[in-house]
Amino acid sequence: MTDSDPFDEIIEAETDRDPDLAVIEAGSRTLRTQGTGAPQADVPGRPEDPALDKALREVETELASRWGETKLEPSVSRIAALMDVLGDPQRSYPSIHITGTNGKTSTARMIEALLGAFELRTGRYTSPHVQSITERISLDGAPISAERFIETYEDIKPYVEMVDAQQEFRLSFFEVLTGMAYAAFADAPVDVAVVEVGMGGTWDATNVIDAAVAVVTPIDLDHTDRLGGTTGEIATEKAGIVKQDATVILAQQPVDAAQVLLKKAVEVDATVAREGLEFGVVSRQVAVGGQVVNLRGLGGEYEEIYLPLHGPYQAHNAAVALAAVEAFFGVGAQRPDPLAIDTVRKAFASVTSPGRLEVVRRSPTVVLDAAHNPAGARATAEAVAEAFDFSRLIGVVGASGDKNVRGLLEAFEPMFAEVVVTQNSSHRAMDVDELAGIAVEVFGDERVQVEPRLPDALEAAITLAEEDGEFAGGGVLVTGSVITVGEARLLLGRG
Repeated sequence: MTDSDPFDEIIEAETDRDPDLAVIEAGSRTLRTQGTGAPQADVPGRPEDPALDKALREVETELASRWGETKLEPSVSRIAALMDVLGDPQRSYPSIHITGTNGKTSTARMIEALLGAFELRTGRYTSPHVQSITERISLDGAPISAERFIETYEDIKPYVEMVDAQQEFRLSFFEVLTGMAYAAFADAPVDVAVVEVGMGGTWDATNVIDAAVAVVTPIDLDHTDRLGGTTGEIATEKAGIVKQDATVILAQQPVDAAQVLLKKAVEVDATVAREGLEFGVVSRQVAVGGQVVNLRGLGGEYEEIYLPLHGPYQAHNAAVALAAVEAFFGVGAQRPDPLAIDTVRKAFASVTSPGRLEVVRRSPTVVLDAAHNPAGARATAEAVAEAFDFSRLIGVVGASGDKNVRGLLEAFEPMFAEVVVTQNSSHRAMDVDELAGIAVEVFGDERVQVEPRLPDALEAAITLAEEDGEFAGGGVLVTGSVITVGEARLLLGRG
């Protein structure tokens, strides 16, 4: 990059647009390391129509003026009031509700794929988004269009303002988006909604649904300032999605978390299916582009399922997703027969999970993974070691300031030859100098390079990976935050 950097020139010219978005888009036009693959259909970019793009930005600006996703007031009173004036759209369809610490979005996407393969119309609500806010609300396996996103916002806006006027605090960013999702699903209409909590469970805005199936992915330490300092305390909050007479699908859990969840299930007469007992992964084998798994479901064995995702944890996510869909269809309770194996195989073979061990470039290979806490980083490290044969791996890490960054870096230390620390555009991003200080303590000064701007960090990491030659097996892993991964994805030409 030269002194008269075109990246900076484009940013300076974008005076009437969101500065963070301008940074991302400028990078995607100037970075020399642009990827060669086609953009993924399920991660939309900005609308090509200038008028539509402007309208979407106006909605994004209005939403951004509200409380952010990390500012919480422990109550569902505001979202309940919004649902009331909207006519309780969330009660017009059955739902599957997903909580946990890691794996929620991947599991939600697998559940969605399975339901769609059985010819049900699905709505999926997940967070955060990788690149576009429209990703959060999906119909039939694809994000809603920018036009529909805007229309949905405009439809509920008068009701949002009505509730704002009646409440002590205005509806938050996440609460309004949740209201939009539930309204969009009712308007579609969908046959079933797959809903991922934003944070926790009991007080999460999504928890105005009474899901017949509640899914709890592995619980670990994250958001400890808000949810509790032990996995048992965190489980207490997450158990709030378990409703009367529901079926609870439990991934493998720490003992204290499992005790809390099982106690809640007993209190509300819920039926429990536990990974490792009622269902689970029988075997798995690494395959080109993913893995082949044999799963035991609630209705029997499901063999030779190709899953185009890497890592043991994705096989476990698949087992949880399969059990959730079986429970939704009554397998193991009302009906003894398993789901049609050919349909299950077709569904899993179609699953994608952008930003989760996603290869976006070759020569050298660049992998994106949104691990943002120590448990996620350990799972990613294990999956990378299994799926890729890197002789030299360079890390690019941009993390949020409210995370256990030291624990995340320690999980990656054995596998990174060097790490390039950087900073994404979010106001939540950890200051790059603070991140560098922690990285030096973990890696040592000689293995840490500091590049405040993500485009420069990517270029530096790719250069380091190329040092041993084109065929030496060098690679780059970009991680630390969903935001970092989303911005890198754009910079590398994948959106």
